[in-house]
Amino acid sequence: MMTIYHKHQIFKIIISTLLVSFLFSILNGTDFLSEKSLKVFGAEDLSATCQSLLNEANGGCGTLSKEVCQSTLNKCLEFYQSQSSYYEGKVSETQKEATTLQNKISILKNKVSGLNNEIYRSNLMIKDLNLQIKDTQASIGVSATQIEDSKAKLAELLRTIREQDQRSLLEIMLAEKDLSAFFDDLAALEALNIKNQELLSQIKSLKTDLENEEDALTKEKSGIEQLVVVRTLQKQESQKLQNEQESLLKTTKGREDLYQAYVKDTKAKASEIRKRIFQLAQVSEEEAPSYEEAYAIAKYVESVTGVRPALLLGLLQTESAIGKNVGQCNCATHSYCKYPDIGYKDVMQSNQYDAFSQITKELGMNTDTTPISCAISGGKVQWGGAMGPAQFMPNTWLNPSNPDKGYKARVENIIGGVANPWRVKDAFLAAGFYLSDWGADSQTLQKEVNAVTAYLCGTSVMTSRCKAAGGYSYRNQVMNNASDWEDWIDQGVF
Repeated sequence: MMTIYHKHQIFKIIISTLLVSFLFSILNGTDFLSEKSLKVFGAEDLSATCQSLLNEANGGCGTLSKEVCQSTLNKCLEFYQSQSSYYEGKVSETQKEATTLQNKISILKNKVSGLNNEIYRSNLMIKDLNLQIKDTQASIGVSATQIEDSKAKLAELLRTIREQDQRSLLEIMLAEKDLSAFFDDLAALEALNIKNQELLSQIKSLKTDLENEEDALTKEKSGIEQLVVVRTLQKQESQKLQNEQESLLKTTKGREDLYQAYVKDTKAKASEIRKRIFQLAQVSEEEAPSYEEAYAIAKYVESVTGVRPALLLGLLQTESAIGKNVGQCNCATHSYCKYPDIGYKDVMQSNQYDAFSQITKELGMNTDTTPISCAISGGKVQWGGAMGPAQFMPNTWLNPSNPDKGYKARVENIIGGVANPWRVKDAFLAAGFYLSDWGADSQTLQKEVNAVTAYLCGTSVMTSRCKAAGGYSYRNQVMNNASDWEDWIDQGVF
């Protein structure tokens, strides 16, 4: 329940925010009492408050109590995650818009290319028609010359025939030695006249055909020229549309880049808020957390990994009694140590030595006295080597073949410092990542059961080796513990 002191602190933050906004509005000549400015509890003020908490120069939570600070940080985390999701949606929208525009541009480019080809073909046809028209006009000129020649010859023949027809019989008899020869010549002239008339008629017909052909070629050429004009206009319009679409695409990509920057910024702020929340969950590295502290950390881990708190707590209760039992071997300097003379090389497989040494040295811990788990039966070591509350094996923690993918690196990406498998909050987060990797973030029963099985056996399948290691018993215990924790949570115990 929020105390009067807590309410007073929140009231101070609100008043401070309003005063800063008021001074800023005076300096910039804006209306402080605008509708936007009056959204005291809106996104604008929450953003300002969250930014203030992120600003180390302001001392983080300042004088706020841990509870109020935790509550405010949780709201900020939700705010930044919501903002990130919103901008990711905008990125998706703009990417779809860009794809649509690119498709339209592609269609227009193909259309312009098609029109260019059509215009090119049409221009070739016009060029060919011009040659045909030129040839036809030349043929018409030849025909006209032949017609004129034929007309001249016919006129000469007709004049000769007319002259012969006008001669008297006496003149013909006096001039001609043979009267029959005269009539033969006259008949020949008549026959020649008829033949020339026929030739003239054929030439005139040819000329007419050529003139008709010229008209047809000219009309065809005119039609193609008009088509070229139309296609050129269509091409220009398509190019104009293409340019407009390309401009829109450029603008859309610019918006996408802006939204991507917003996504990156809000995710970075959400990550920083997670670190602040995690920093509030400090518990002693030498002591197990209380149930309340453990639940608070588990709730935070859920916000990062999606694994429900009850499952994580049920698993850690089985593994180490939630940090109360982090190992009874290799622990000579610890009062609770049951087997101080059993060192890590007696417990671990040799392929784990280097990783364990690297981890302890980096943390400034003594490799020979840092506690690890072990199972001793009849004075003999059965198994062991797991570290801290979450019982990670050294190689699993580091992942030497690909350190960036190891649980150590993944925890460090969240907390912003060196991860420690014996530190409660680091162990909780690493266990959450492991369960999430095996599908427990879905919060469905079968996926959770598979993830719990994998936590012990490295596989979600209940193999014979897993059974021999107590797989069924382990799995049932974890799920029963998780059920108990879920009941306590539902009852409002925490």
